[in-house]
Amino acid sequence: MASALIFVCRKTRHFCKKHRCWLKSIGYRGISSNSDESFPDWRRIYQERKKQIQDIPSHESEKYNKSGVFVNNEICLADIRVYGFDYDYTIAQYTDELHYVLYDLGKESLITNNKYPEEIKAQRFNPQYILRGLHYDIRKGLLMKIDSYHHIQLGTVYRGTTQLSDTEVLELYQGTHVPIEDMNTFYGSGPMHQLVDMFAPPEMNLITNITDYFIENNIPYDPEYVFYDVRNAVQGVHTSGLLHSTIMNDLGKFLEKESKTKQFLEKLVKAGKKMFIITNSGFPFIDAGMRYMVGPDWQDLFEIIVVNARKPKFFNESTRPFRMYDPLNVKTWERVRTLEKGKVYVQGNFNDFRHMTGWHGSKVLYFGDHVYTDLADPSLKHSWRTGAIIPELEDEIEKMLSEEYKVSVRWLIILQRLLEEIQASRNGSQQETGSHEMIGELLEERDEIRSQLKELCNPRFGSMFRTHHNPSYFSRRMARFADIYTSKLTNLLQFSENYTFYPRRSFLPHERYPFYDPSNSPIDLS
Repeated sequence: MASALIFVCRKTRHFCKKHRCWLKSIGYRGISSNSDESFPDWRRIYQERKKQIQDIPSHESEKYNKSGVFVNNEICLADIRVYGFDYDYTIAQYTDELHYVLYDLGKESLITNNKYPEEIKAQRFNPQYILRGLHYDIRKGLLMKIDSYHHIQLGTVYRGTTQLSDTEVLELYQGTHVPIEDMNTFYGSGPMHQLVDMFAPPEMNLITNITDYFIENNIPYDPEYVFYDVRNAVQGVHTSGLLHSTIMNDLGKFLEKESKTKQFLEKLVKAGKKMFIITNSGFPFIDAGMRYMVGPDWQDLFEIIVVNARKPKFFNESTRPFRMYDPLNVKTWERVRTLEKGKVYVQGNFNDFRHMTGWHGSKVLYFGDHVYTDLADPSLKHSWRTGAIIPELEDEIEKMLSEEYKVSVRWLIILQRLLEEIQASRNGSQQETGSHEMIGELLEERDEIRSQLKELCNPRFGSMFRTHHNPSYFSRRMARFADIYTSKLTNLLQFSENYTFYPRRSFLPHERYPFYDPSNSPIDLS
C-alpha cells in the first residue's frame, strides 16, 4: 500500500484511484465546518506526516543530469542556422586558479597604484565566501542577495565578512524592498551594483577583505571609494593585458582542455551550421586559447571572428564601424564593407554585422556567460535565441541531489501546507489558542529548515538561483534573457541538431495540479 505522502501509486507507478491514499491514509479527509473533523488533532497529523516523509521514493524528476541543458523558452535546434559564441567562460572554461591570480593582481594594483596599506598583502582569496549574482550597496558598503521581486533576503547582508542582524537591515532599508531606481539595472545608475560576471568573485572578495581590514584597524573609509578603487584595480588587470599575458604564459594551469570542445564545433559544421565569435577579448589571447583547446586550424570552423567588440556597446550602438585586424599592427583606414571568412575584425556594431551577414532573428543562437553584456540586447532588441553558460550549475545540482537536501525540501513544503490547513480550520473555537501556539512552532521549524537549505548551497548566501521561496534576482534575469542554460557548451553534444527543448509547464498560484483528486488537495512534490 502507498505511503501517506506519495501521490503516484507505488504499485503501478502512476496515479490511480484504487491505490490513492493521500491525507485519508493518515486519518485526515479535509476540513469541513459541519463535521467533527473541523477540529483535527494537528499534533498527531504533524507526527504522522513527519514519520512518513522518509518513505517517499526518489522521483524521476530528481535524477537530474549535472550536465543537462535546462529550458526557459521552447527552442527547436532545427530552426537554428547560425551559432554565435562569446569566448571567455563560454568556449573557454577556466580553472579555479584564475580567481586566485586575479585577486592577487588586483591587490597588488591597489597597493602600488592607490597606496593601500602594505598589510593587505596578507589577505587571501576565499572561494567559499562569495556567490556570483550578489548586489553591493555602494553607498552603505553592504553585500547582499536580492530576490526577483527586489526584496533583500534577510540573513544574507554583510559588511565585510560580518553579518548584519535582521533588525539592522530593516532599519537601514525601512523594510526589505529595494526601489527600482536604486537597483542599478543594466542601463541604470542606482547604488545597488550587481556583481554578475565570472570575474566578479575575486572583486567581491577583495572588497570584503579590505572592508574588514579598515574596520579592524579603525581606519575611516568611504564604502564608495573602496568599491571604485577595487573595481578599477581589477578592471585594470583586464584592460592592461596583464591578466591575459599571465594566462597565455601558462595555458595548462588556467585553461581547461577537453576534446569535446572541438568535437562540438565540428559537429555543428558537419550539420551545415554557420558559426561566429563575438568577444571583448583581443585576438592574440583567443588565438592562443583556441589553438590550445581546438588546434591550429580553429579559424576554419568559423565564418566570422570579431574581437575587442566592446559588448554591450556592440549590440546597442551603431557608431563604431568594423576594422580589419592586422597581426603586425599595421593600421588600415579602408572601410570594411564585407565580412569574410578567414579574416579577423575589430570592434564593429550589430547593425553592420546584420547587414553584411544577413543573419538575424530567431535563426541565430548566441551563447555567453554574462546575462547583461552577452544576452540581454541580443534577446530583447535583436530577437536572437540565447543560451547562458553557468559553470556553477554543476556544483549547485550536486548539492540539490543530496538526500539531506531532498528530504528537507519535501518537509518544508509539507510544513507550509500544514500551516495553511491549520489557519483554514481556525474559526474562533476553543482550538484558537492551541493552533496559534502550533503555528508559532511550525514557523520556527520552517525557519530552521530554510537555514539548513541555505547552508547546504553556500553558508552565507545560499543558492545562486533562489532565496527561500522566490527565484533570486540573478535567476530571474537569466530566465528573461536566456532561452536555455547549461554549465558548459559541450553539454549540447547529448542532443541532435534537430532536437527541440521544451520548457516545463509552471503552475501559477491559482492553478491546481491536474493529475490529483481536487477533493484531497494534495501537495505537489515533483
